[in-house]
Amino acid sequence: MTDAHHNAPVPVGDVVPGDPPVPITVWSVPAPRRGESMSNALGVRLVHGFTHPGDLIIDLTDGPQLARAIINARRRSHLQSPKTVGWGKENAPLIVTGWPVEAPEAEFFTACRAQLQLGGCVAVLLPHGDPTLPADVVAAAKGVRLAYLQHIVAATDAAVRDGRGQLAIHTDVLILTRSHVEDGGADG
Repeated sequence: MTDAHHNAPVPVGDVVPGDPPVPITVWSVPAPRRGESMSNALGVRLVHGFTHPGDLIIDLTDGPQLARAIINARRRSHLQSPKTVGWGKENAPLIVTGWPVEAPEAEFFTACRAQLQLGGCVAVLLPHGDPTLPADVVAAAKGVRLAYLQHIVAATDAAVRDGRGQLAIHTDVLILTRSHVEDGGADG
């Protein structure tokens, strides 16, 4: 049985240097509550932006926000603990996870890649602040042939300091994909 093919969404926004260059998009959404991976609004944007009705989503986040978005958007989910590896038999177009994960990074991304449909995405939610963390996560993902597709910056309304507006960034969302190129041009 072959996986149904879904292309990854076309990213929009500015482009940041990378190999290849990666688009960066700013989403104006509330910050997550302490101990949770995301706000309700961020969960809704991820579900609607990266899946279609009836799609399976693997939820490895802390908090109920993604589960609510999945139910309201009429998607299906595997609600799992990020501590476990092996999330069922069906491949998904979207896996959403907080960071850090407790499994070794290479093992975790290998499991993600095995569970993704061709063209599917892994959304890694990083707390904003450590400028080296996104590069470390991308390097670990590339090691198991997941491509870096998009960088989403989640921010609340701009704070005004000294007469200049500045984003109050709270979450970096790295979108990684199991692409045709990374699979050597395979059809699925």
